[in-house]
Amino acid sequence: MNQLDDILMAIKPIATHGNRAAELSGLTLDSRAVKPGFLFAATRGANTDGHLYIAKAIELGAVAVLCEKIEERVEGVTYVVVENASESLGLLASEYYENPSRNLKLIGITGTNGKTSIATMLYQCFMNLGHPCGLLSTIKYSINGTDDVSTHTTPNSVRINELLAEMVSAGCEYAFMEVSSHALHQYRTAGLEFDGAVFTNITHDHLDYHTDFKEYLYTKKRLFDGLSSDAFALVNKDDKNGATMVQNTKGTRYTYSLKSVSDFKTKVIESDFEGMLLDIGGIEVWLRLVGRFNAYNVLAVYSVAFLLGKEHLDIVTALSAINSVDGRFQNIKGGGVTAIVDYAHTPDALQNVVDTINAIRTKNEQFITVVGCGGDRDKTKRPVMARIACDASSRVILTSDNPRTEDPDAIINEMMEGVEPQNFKKVLKITNREEAIKTAISLSDTGDVILVAGKGHETYQEINGVRQPFDDKEIITKNLKLIKE
Repeated sequence: MNQLDDILMAIKPIATHGNRAAELSGLTLDSRAVKPGFLFAATRGANTDGHLYIAKAIELGAVAVLCEKIEERVEGVTYVVVENASESLGLLASEYYENPSRNLKLIGITGTNGKTSIATMLYQCFMNLGHPCGLLSTIKYSINGTDDVSTHTTPNSVRINELLAEMVSAGCEYAFMEVSSHALHQYRTAGLEFDGAVFTNITHDHLDYHTDFKEYLYTKKRLFDGLSSDAFALVNKDDKNGATMVQNTKGTRYTYSLKSVSDFKTKVIESDFEGMLLDIGGIEVWLRLVGRFNAYNVLAVYSVAFLLGKEHLDIVTALSAINSVDGRFQNIKGGGVTAIVDYAHTPDALQNVVDTINAIRTKNEQFITVVGCGGDRDKTKRPVMARIACDASSRVILTSDNPRTEDPDAIINEMMEGVEPQNFKKVLKITNREEAIKTAISLSDTGDVILVAGKGHETYQEINGVRQPFDDKEIITKNLKLIKE
């Protein structure tokens, strides 16, 4: 139990009304999760305003309310009025869980592409080095070898601090965390003390949420603006926006690259569908990872480990044992066909994947791409992604991704706007994703390559608000087995 007064030291309220010594049994921003003794935070989200649920929270037993305005006071409830409830909740949550980020080496990774891979590889690398550590990623939350499925790229501030506190209790020394632009914009990381931050790259994405690209860029920049002088700021120098990220940071600046002069560099010596050989600091290392984009990811991992004081040879040895991340250029073979599942759901990510495939294949085989675009998301990328797929592939099947509340056929038609006339004959439109994958496999022959892009690790398809079981990998594996060897 914590007294409200104990955690209020973390913020400067505009006003408080009621008993500041109220005993708290928990914090939440979800009125449905309120239990007796909870503080309810009335935060303003993209779709709803928590102030509308204050009465419900009090009915369920909330003894304190964090809010930006008071419309009606209830006897026995303490009201804490602040300018920004989302930001204040992050600060209060850190204090409530005894500031767990101070007791860990916490590294945040942001950017459009590569966040999950870098965070996961860092976790694997440091576990291989013998350090207990934690992971907060799009795919899962992990604490020293124990995994739990995640629901968001970056969870809300209460859940973040709860997980970090569990990591501290489990004896973790390090924590690696994806930090999305949504999380930064919604102050989910407020109150956290990062020991380092990594910027991967930035391309047009989430413009359904952010007003424009500049806002998206400067939202990402907040992670670096908040670093202390004891932290490091590591950016991909090959992305021109890396310099913008560190303009105002107090952290010590470092760069990594494959092309530019930088603090950390690597070179791809060989690459095929099984992996690649890299030169890192004069040592050659074979990795079960594919593509230049993964070379960037590995280099970022190496750089972070080095900046955290690990020895060069130890890092390279640990890297050689890491596995590919679920749903990221995941290779499935059967019947002489190579199928690749990848989460690529942005134009830049798709371009990286198709370029990697074309750099490896002989060009004597077919390259069939199955791709869709998510509903209720940035519409501007739909024709771009179709054009990228058509320019790179022998055949393209446009299909449904997670249509959410949109008509999947309408999404596919918007993708078709990016298909140039000379590519019309190579395109099929098959709305049912399972049928699209089956068709790609039926069209393939020995030696052919199939890319199924967009959903990667996901084990569901979201249609009209319902998440139905769906796994690209399972469907591919089942249908490849039907091909006679």
